[in-house]
Amino acid sequence: MTRAAGAAALAAVGLGLAAGCLSDRPRPAPPTLALSLSKTTVTSRPSPPPDTLIVHVRAEDSDGIDSVWVQLGQEPLLGADGLFETVLDGPFRILVPTGLAMGTVLTVKVEARDVAGFRSERDTSVTVGP
Repeated sequence: MTRAAGAAALAAVGLGLAAGCLSDRPRPAPPTLALSLSKTTVTSRPSPPPDTLIVHVRAEDSDGIDSVWVQLGQEPLLGADGLFETVLDGPFRILVPTGLAMGTVLTVKVEARDVAGFRSERDTSVTVGP
């Protein structure tokens, strides 16, 4: 192989490597997360049955969803296993605690973790009303 042919081959390999670095490829990232609430005002009553808040969650990740958790105020977490599916989409039903004063603002927090361990979080709030 002549020197010119070797240089041309080397340049072709270098150009191929450079082109590979310029292409778009997916990067690891946390799950995308969206939520919606059945209502923005809840009732904190001892009876009849406690009020229920429905939080609809959609978590999406190309690597797969490991887990999703929803929390209302300081209440225990309510979780679901994502079963490594790329989308978890569904409702979480949460009982509103009793004994809260009217006007109390409760944080609604949703967190998702993908199979790579990346997490995302969204929050909003509801207000205790009559």
